[in-house]
Amino acid sequence: MDYKVRKDFKYLSGCIEIPPDKSISHRAVIFSALASGKSIIKNFSDAQDPQTSLRICKNLGADIVVKKDSYIEVTSDGKLYPYNKNLNCSNSGTTMRLLSGILAGQNFNSILTGDESLSKRPMGRIIEPLTLMGANIKSNNFHAPLEIRKSELHAIKYCSPIASAQVKSCILLAGLFAQGTTEYTEPYLSRNHTEIMLKSMGANIRTNKNTTTIEKSELQPLNIEIFGDISSAAFFIVAALIIPKSKIVLKNIGLNKTRAGIIEVVKKMNGNITILDKKIICGEEVGDIQIEYSPDLTGCEISGEIIPRLIDEIPVIALMATQAKGQTIIKDAQDLRNKETDRIKTTVSELKKLGAEIEETNDGMIINGKITLKGDTITDSYTDHRLAMTLYIAGLITEKEISIKNFEWIKISFPEFTKLIESLKIG
Repeated sequence: MDYKVRKDFKYLSGCIEIPPDKSISHRAVIFSALASGKSIIKNFSDAQDPQTSLRICKNLGADIVVKKDSYIEVTSDGKLYPYNKNLNCSNSGTTMRLLSGILAGQNFNSILTGDESLSKRPMGRIIEPLTLMGANIKSNNFHAPLEIRKSELHAIKYCSPIASAQVKSCILLAGLFAQGTTEYTEPYLSRNHTEIMLKSMGANIRTNKNTTTIEKSELQPLNIEIFGDISSAAFFIVAALIIPKSKIVLKNIGLNKTRAGIIEVVKKMNGNITILDKKIICGEEVGDIQIEYSPDLTGCEISGEIIPRLIDEIPVIALMATQAKGQTIIKDAQDLRNKETDRIKTTVSELKKLGAEIEETNDGMIINGKITLKGDTITDSYTDHRLAMTLYIAGLITEKEISIKNFEWIKISFPEFTKLIESLKIG
């Protein structure tokens, strides 16, 4: 059934907590499964993708107890154990890519599978460097399923052609099991949660600009507190910026500079955004974000080194650009074509349905602003959770009601989305 976006409100107001960061949740449970002893994870994500990582860590032998209020205890002897069935990564590319690096260095065989969407996503970007390290991986033409056979890994120096935290994390995790010093260089610095957490857990890891090195290491257990997800916060940030009279506060949001590119873009576009109460939690910068309606948003160019720091937020940034004066140009974002959908094509297609003046380019899009979005149409998320939420926010400012096909896919990353946005509606 198509989902209709309710428009029976005047503006957004209030203070909410955004659900836990998914990227850190993945890493917390996976790394804890490799640590000898008991790790405690507070505020673990309920989204389907991190829950997939949790389930597979259980499959591989970690003793995981889920207590109330998303409090998790992970007990391990520091080793993984063979699982006699396929390891189903469902829709989670993070799960598949991070675990591929770890499983490549084990003394047993594994098979990683995924759903139809994940099976279309490119895995050659991890298979190539892992093979150079000595991994034995069979694939379906560089796509899942991935059959990873036991092998002895050796260190390499690898220069990645793309800035991808998933690829980087995969190779660094393989480096935990490789002989020698593994060196990974990327063209721009992608999100660095892996480096921060591994260092906190005792890994011999060092970063110098865009190059990270790691040596064979044994991880120590850690108490990890997970804060709000900036990628999930992005939808609320844009909503408050473009809905007249709105003013909201988002509590305890991760502000890691390798993730928070959307804040830089909002400021560049003359958005009214303020960071409050900064603090450090588990080596990561965290704070509250206050956002107010910004009628004087201005278009800009978004390209180069900032792209990896906001790659997941580009669909909702494109929506914001439709309400900004002048033109916004997004470039160097070709990796959007390798997400759950071709996010360049689908974002352009669906915003056009609403009346946006937006054009697709090879590596991004061009958006003309100050457009009144019409609505009165049925849009499609193409089973992409981020596009579904972008279309929902668009439906809050269209002249007429819109409906969204496949809206239920928001459960992949943000099952609490509609409840939270409804809680802010005044009216």
